[in-house]
Amino acid sequence: MSLPNIPNITPKISLERCDTINLLLSSIALEEIGLSHILNAEGEKLQYFLKTCPENYHDYLKINNSINNTLRTIIKSQLLLQLKLEDVVTLNLLSGCHNCSEHHDHPTKCSSCFGKLEKDKKHL
Repeated sequence: MSLPNIPNITPKISLERCDTINLLLSSIALEEIGLSHILNAEGEKLQYFLKTCPENYHDYLKINNSINNTLRTIIKSQLLLQLKLEDVVTLNLLSGCHNCSEHHDHPTKCSSCFGKLEKDKKHL
């Protein structure tokens, strides 16, 4: 058996810092949407279970443990997303990528945006 031949691919990706921050924020939002879908599915699972009204006490314990484990996993994911969001916000404040960056080459060139940037940095 021979080793696989992996081609040398070197794509050029040119993203500015503000584009990267926007992509990071989008990734956080998409992860949040995914978690909301999981929560919704767990709620629907519980509703279906309660409609069937099983008489066995052990079935109630099983569904409770299942949903509890899922919720614990979601909470862990939320904590990680919170840390990721805080890092992105800090990166955004330190890099000066505010709303004005869409209108200017760099926010420090805009006196009103530069004042807001300095004010935000003091809150860190």
